[in-house]
Amino acid sequence: MEKNKILLLFPDGVGIRNYLYSNVFHNLKEDIILFHNFDPETITAIKENTSINAEILIPVYRESIKEKFLRELICLSRLYYNNSQVNNPTLLTNWNWKQQGFSKKLFYRLIELSSIFFKKYSSILKLEKMYQKAIRQNSFYKEVKNILKDSQAKHVFCAHQRALNASPVFAAATDLGIETSTVIYSWDNLPKARLALRADKYLVWSDYMKNELKQFYPEIPLENIHVTGTPQFEFYNDPENIIEKEVFYTKYNLDLNKKIICFSGDDTKTSPDDPDYLKDIAEEIIKANLQNEYQILLRRCPVDFSGRFNAVVEQYKDLIKEAPPLWYFSKSKEWNMVYPTFEDVKLLVSTAFYSDIVVNVGSTMAFDFGEFNKPCVFINYDQKKQNDKNWSVKTIYKYHHFRSMPSQDAVIWLNNKEEIIDKIIYKKDWNSIDSLKKWYNIVAGEEKNIDSVNISNTIII
Repeated sequence: MEKNKILLLFPDGVGIRNYLYSNVFHNLKEDIILFHNFDPETITAIKENTSINAEILIPVYRESIKEKFLRELICLSRLYYNNSQVNNPTLLTNWNWKQQGFSKKLFYRLIELSSIFFKKYSSILKLEKMYQKAIRQNSFYKEVKNILKDSQAKHVFCAHQRALNASPVFAAATDLGIETSTVIYSWDNLPKARLALRADKYLVWSDYMKNELKQFYPEIPLENIHVTGTPQFEFYNDPENIIEKEVFYTKYNLDLNKKIICFSGDDTKTSPDDPDYLKDIAEEIIKANLQNEYQILLRRCPVDFSGRFNAVVEQYKDLIKEAPPLWYFSKSKEWNMVYPTFEDVKLLVSTAFYSDIVVNVGSTMAFDFGEFNKPCVFINYDQKKQNDKNWSVKTIYKYHHFRSMPSQDAVIWLNNKEEIIDKIIYKKDWNSIDSLKKWYNIVAGEEKNIDSVNISNTIII
């Protein structure tokens, strides 16, 4: 008897760790087919650590002007609508108001002017229908439809809800009567108005995200929204993912006798002043003569290719050590063409396990370190000489997803450079892990260690 087939749509590399390296698709009776645009080297590496039965390349998708105009108009119109629902103007920072080049400026200016006429939600839904019609006129849709027919897949699963080429793929699957499901990739995604595809099942982390999906996309039936949790934190529960201490310390030139402060960098847009914050920490540790007790381990954002930390790392090379993310990089170095290795899972888990504390600007790493009951410091001050005058750390913490924080003591707030020793070394204002755990439960759900099972069961049913 022929097995049922599940087609896994991975339009980019961001979901590999969470949905291929976890247990979501392990030991299933169904055949697993990977629908992707990875290079052969990446596919070889993925197959070594996953249960993929077959793979199909995604054809090249060239978005038409009409599709792009409608998609971007829907996004801006929804951002205005979402702001009207929650009264949070920072939602509009998800729109690029400063395009470069005459043609782009003209194109996006037309969108901005057009959005004036689409303030009612009923008009946004009309745009959605127009967009769905437009993507079905693209030759890519017809090509994918034939591929899906030939694959005989019973279900199509997508690892990222905002990928451009996922919309026509899901449209083709729907028209063929193939069931579809997508995960909402992260806790901050829904208010950003980038839910590009339409699916039969939407898999969210928690009731909090379910309520957001209901609020921002009221047309989606409640029965189509499934709370499953997220598998990305399950890796911390497997001791096999912790690198042996001497091996870890030796590989990253760390001193076994010193405590580790992990500085986790964001991307250049989210936090352009990260190198200056890192320098502040290094300066204050040396000023307090604590460099013989503490060391800093820098984990930069995997998609940060700027080299912006090089100068400060070189200046404080005896204090700052690096554990570069173990990711594959394509020649283009586009964020969606960067893929994690399975070894990076172990590196991240081990970094959290051996570090004393993590410091960053509003990162989800707070939850990663919380898995080992480690505190997180959120940097909460601007540099006197900012690298980007249009950026402020104060704006970051007004982002909508931070409203999920039940109390301010879930993390330690570093309000100025002078507090570095008190807050990072002595952990002032850190009373217990309870507040961080409570925040985690709101965002990621209270059920733990069964998220992979929940997801696979939701897909198969």
